[in-house]
Amino acid sequence: MNIIDIVDIIFKAIWWLILARIILSFLPMFMNIDPYNPVVRFINETTEPLMAPFRRLIPPVGGLDLSPIVLFLVLQILHSVVRQVLISLLY
Repeated sequence: MNIIDIVDIIFKAIWWLILARIILSFLPMFMNIDPYNPVVRFINETTEPLMAPFRRLIPPVGGLDLSPIVLFLVLQILHSVVRQVLISLLY
């Protein structure tokens, strides 16, 4: 496992955490979600610092928070840039 693999894993983990946060935000419409559950708290506390800057810049549209979508796009671009820089430095 090299540094590029580690970077890929980190970005993939962040991606899955954001996706889990999106799903958790819709689940209260169908079932009771305990916000104090350790897993829910971990997901919220991990993703909030990433989403908060986008949430401040982008207002909700029709009650829908678009910050995760923008964050997905930014992370995808950032991941590509970091990966290409590492490849150019290592090879």
